[in-house]
Amino acid sequence: MSKLLGALDQGTTSTRFVLIDAGGDIVAQAQREHRQICPRPGWVEHDAAEIWRNAQAVIEAALAKAKVSACDLSAVGVANQRETTVLWDAATGAPLHNAIVWMDTRTQVAVDRLAALGVGDMVHAKTGLPLATYFSALKLAWLLDETPGARARATEGAALFGTIDSWVIWNLTGGAASGRHIVDATNASRTQLMNIETLEWDEELLRIFDIPPACLPKISASSEVYGECVGALAGVPLAGALGDQHAALLGQACIKAGDAKNTYGTGCFLLMNVGETPRVSKNGLLTTLAYQLGDAKPCYALEGSIAIAGALMQWLRDNLGIIKESSEIEALAKSVPDNGDVYFVPAFSGLFAPRWRGDARGLIAGLTRYSNKGHIARAALEAAAFQSREVLAAMVADAGVEIGALKVDGGMAANDLLMQFQADIIDAPVIRPRQLELTAVGAAYAAGLAIGVYASLDDIAAHPRESRRFAPDMSPQERARLVSSWEKAVERSLGWAV
Repeated sequence: MSKLLGALDQGTTSTRFVLIDAGGDIVAQAQREHRQICPRPGWVEHDAAEIWRNAQAVIEAALAKAKVSACDLSAVGVANQRETTVLWDAATGAPLHNAIVWMDTRTQVAVDRLAALGVGDMVHAKTGLPLATYFSALKLAWLLDETPGARARATEGAALFGTIDSWVIWNLTGGAASGRHIVDATNASRTQLMNIETLEWDEELLRIFDIPPACLPKISASSEVYGECVGALAGVPLAGALGDQHAALLGQACIKAGDAKNTYGTGCFLLMNVGETPRVSKNGLLTTLAYQLGDAKPCYALEGSIAIAGALMQWLRDNLGIIKESSEIEALAKSVPDNGDVYFVPAFSGLFAPRWRGDARGLIAGLTRYSNKGHIARAALEAAAFQSREVLAAMVADAGVEIGALKVDGGMAANDLLMQFQADIIDAPVIRPRQLELTAVGAAYAAGLAIGVYASLDDIAAHPRESRRFAPDMSPQERARLVSSWEKAVERSLGWAV
């Protein structure tokens, strides 16, 4: 058997380890969920120590399923939820506080304060990102200020900051004994502390956000050998790391300017490759790093981020109890012929791209005595498609090119009803791949590129992907009616939190 590639995919709701052959096909995987900690409205946290325990468990489980050991792996890559912020003790490896998750909104007051100071345009120009609670810088500042002794320790380098890739890489390579404290450039681009053109920590941004440089990881390429793993993966080169959406972009082989994909996970994340020059959005999108492979020039992307997509199915399961498993949502939504004029705006953490309204909150609009749980389920599914339509329209306006087809991946892409509605509402084909979890595949590709399993991106692009194509089948009049009603519901969600 040819050697395999491994990928640790650390997401918002779970951690999985995947074994992949050189053709990009998944051989074995194991997955484990972790707790969602919500101590106050708008606050979302994770236990970073629990995430690391789960990572070790799924690595061992996947190896056991495939009946292989570390010596059967050529390299390992990492993909991760991006802006989620961890601060830990350099000597012991113990987190100093729960990780603050990307969708957490506790820093809204700080966002408003910086906006009032008039620094938003400068921050956007340097980072490609608007002032928002989404990104890591203000989360880290909160941890430094609210965790006793944290700022002093961080200033001395005794406390270390990282996004989740930094946290798992540090642990995978030996932790307090020998761990590498690094962050890949795609994740660094989501901190709001890195200059997107120089790919270096920016001194002016560090001053604005009041971040001590000593706690920051080294910025590294997305595809290079960072070191060797310890534990169950002892001796395996750790050779790739990307934020999950950037990994999915690579997994979809969106390697040319104009290529676009949408990942339906906890949130929805639509990225378009724009080549080697960053393109500043005029329509509420983010400019972000697509990937940096070894010594090659960095590649950039436009991104539209939607906070709540698959997480809404989890909410219907855990908070309302109208389904027992997230997989039941399609059958429930199909129990009604249409949405019954019900619209669900899942602005639990405000609205991200392209509106960027932190004052929005979730609502269900259009309820009548006719409405039932099937209509609510259908409206919840359609919300992901409506929001993706808004992002795609902004992306087309910024890039000046029409999307010939939208590539999709992520768990919700298995939902035929959602994929057909997505094609209908954007009036363009939707292409679903043979395997949906391309985040892990992209991280494995990055590791494989670093050690020569693949000679080039063209090798990766040659892998077959398409499984099904959903063609639009909706009249222009019906599309316009649905979009108008959706926009009416969104307007009613705005200004709720003041």
